[in-house]
Parts: sequence; structure tokens; C-alpha cells
Amino acid sequence: MTSSPTPPPVPSRAHGSRGALRRLRARGRDEAHRTASPLELFFDLCFVVAVAQAGIELVHSVAEGHAGQGILDYAMVFFALWWAWMNFTWFASAYDNDDVLYRVVTLVQIAGVLVLAAGVSRAFEDHEYLVVWLGYSIMRVAMAAQWLRAARAAEGPERTTALRYAGGVLACQVGWLGLLFLPEGARPWWFLVMALLEMCVPLFAERDHSTSWHPRHIAERYGLFTIIVLGETIAAATIAVKSGIDENDALGELLPIAAGGLLVIFAAWWIYFVVPIHGHLRTNRQAFLWGYGHYLVFASAAAIGAGLEVAVEQTVGEAHVSTLAASAAVTLPTALYLLTVWALHSRHFKRGITQQLVLPTTALLVICCTFLGHWAVFAAGVVCALSVAAGETLATRRTARESGPATRTG
Repeated sequence: MTSSPTPPPVPSRAHGSRGALRRLRARGRDEAHRTASPLELFFDLCFVVAVAQAGIELVHSVAEGHAGQGILDYAMVFFALWWAWMNFTWFASAYDNDDVLYRVVTLVQIAGVLVLAAGVSRAFEDHEYLVVWLGYSIMRVAMAAQWLRAARAAEGPERTTALRYAGGVLACQVGWLGLLFLPEGARPWWFLVMALLEMCVPLFAERDHSTSWHPRHIAERYGLFTIIVLGETIAAATIAVKSGIDENDALGELLPIAAGGLLVIFAAWWIYFVVPIHGHLRTNRQAFLWGYGHYLVFASAAAIGAGLEVAVEQTVGEAHVSTLAASAAVTLPTALYLLTVWALHSRHFKRGITQQLVLPTTALLVICCTFLGHWAVFAAGVVCALSVAAGETLATRRTARESGPATRTG
């Protein structure tokens, strides 16, 4: 008689019955078989609803000739979304036990982001931040409750860290009231102060004890959100092209934008995922810099979709901006995405000056494409595609020279 195969190890979240309330204890950093949960994926998809709203309002602002104010509003709203998402992600990596209370509090955070999404248009059009503040408050108070629950089950430095997180989150949330009461001209400066204070909370909280976040899980979570944001970018651009064709019969004029935009987004996916990053996330300093830097990755990826919409609207005569401005709406966020991914990912795996210069040079060439008129987006897409090809060619040649295991560099 043959013995039955040994079942795989059960993740720690499944200890005890799934529906029971359990102490919110830290999970192991070396835990095997750690992957994103269905609740985390649901969380991401709901957050992208708000990202899409911010992108729509950015399109309207740029198309109406208010690019400067639109970009500022976009940066402020996107920070709230990104920071709430990031805080949840790192907390979940360390403490997710998937019991009933954890699920309910996470669903409350999702409700908060939907409230925030409902206030995005007012924030852009009227600079009224009450609904945005309310949605952000729901998310942040729920996050503080999770930290207090973790503190209840912890002792010593770990308990101190959890209490610092809870206190820091609540104190910053009170500080954000300044956006409701300060004069409009002072709000961007207050936003900058509060954003810096928010980002200092993890540094303060973890100075004596590091939470047990899981490198592979964190890398997967960031990668999945990048995919979702890029998917939203494709969806927004597709709807814009479809509307332009249906309403203006402009297929010939829009094909270069559609083709170029698709090449840009495909290249953005390829460049991000060409190398695994979890091995680089060994310390809090490395992980925090990497995680904070993703504000620019996520924001620029979403802005590419908004830029493609602006380019489509300008081509069919519905945007009150020049061809140069419409082209820049695509090329500038694309260049920012390339530079940020290079700084966070690729440079750690490249060897030699030639490989190191591929993405910075690509970013510079993409910016130069801005001045090519109606062919700017298509040219930027071709440049991005050639960059991927160049990265793969250099990686193959290096592997052949070393005659060892392939280390892809993108």
C-alpha cells in the first residue's frame, strides 16, 4: 500500500477555526507559502476605484488648461490613497490572522476609500476636502484600531511599536484637519508638512523593534498593485480611444496614440517585473526606501493613463491644450516611471555602465519624443519597446560571457 502524500504546511493564519476571534500576533518573516489573500486582492481593487477617480479629474484639469493645479490636486489625493494602502499592506504582512474581526475592520477601511473616492471631484473642482478627509479618517481610525489590537497581544518593544503606530496615525489624522480650515493658499504647504509627518511615523514606531513583514509577500503585494494600476491605465485609454472613434470618426488619427500607449504600458509591465525584488528587501532601511519610492511608481503609472486620455481628447478637438502639452501628459509620467523603477529595482541587478544607462537614457529619449507632434506617443512607445529589447540583449550577452545561471536585468 502506498502512503498518501504529506499535505503542505498550513499558514499560521489558519491556526484555530477560521471564524473564531484570535489574538493578533506577529507572523514569521520566514513563513513558507506566504501569498496575497483574497481579501488583500479585494482591497486593492476597491482602492483602484479611487485611483480611477483621481485620474479622471486629472484629465479634466489638464484638458481645460489647468495642468499645474490639476497635478497638485492629483499629488495630494494620490498620497492619501497610496499611504493608506501602504500602511495596510505592511501591517497585513506582519499581523494578518484573517479572523472575523480582522476582516470586518479591513472592510471598514475599504468603505473609507469609497467615501474618499466620492469626494475626489469636489477636491479637484472646488478644493473642498471634507469628504476626502472623512474617507481618509475612516481608513486611518480603522488602521489605528488594528494596531491597538496588535498591541493588546504583544509585550515589550513589540507592544511599544504597535502603540506608537496607533498614536502616530491618530495624531496625524487630527493634523489633516488643517486642510479644512486653513486658507486655500496655505493648504499645499500644510499638505507637505503632514505628508512628511505621516512618513516619519514608521521610522519613529520601529526604531526599537521591527515588525515582522514578509519580504516575498511585500514584493508580491506591490507587484500586484502595480499590475492593477497598469490595467486601469489600459482601461481608461481604451475607453478614451473608443469614444473618440465613435463620436468623431477619428480612427486614423487615434491609431498612433493607441499603438504607442499600448507599447508604453507593455514596456512598463516588462521593466517592472523582469527581476525579482524580494531578495533586496533585507532591512527596514532598504524596505522603507523601496516602499516609499512606490508613490512615484504608482502615481506615474496611473498618470500615464490620464495622459493618454488627454492626448486622445486633444486629437479630436475636445481638449483646450496644445499638441505639445498633450504629448507631455504622456511622455513626462512615462519618463518618471522609468527613472523610478530603475532607481528602486533595476540598478540593483545591472552590471556595468552600459546596462545601468539603458533606462535613464530611455527616459531622456521619451522626453525628447514630446516634441514630435501627433507622433509623440507612438514614438515614445517605440522607444520603450526598444529599451526592453536592448535590456534583454545585454542580459543575454552577459549570461553568455559568464557561462553561468542567467540573471535577467531588463
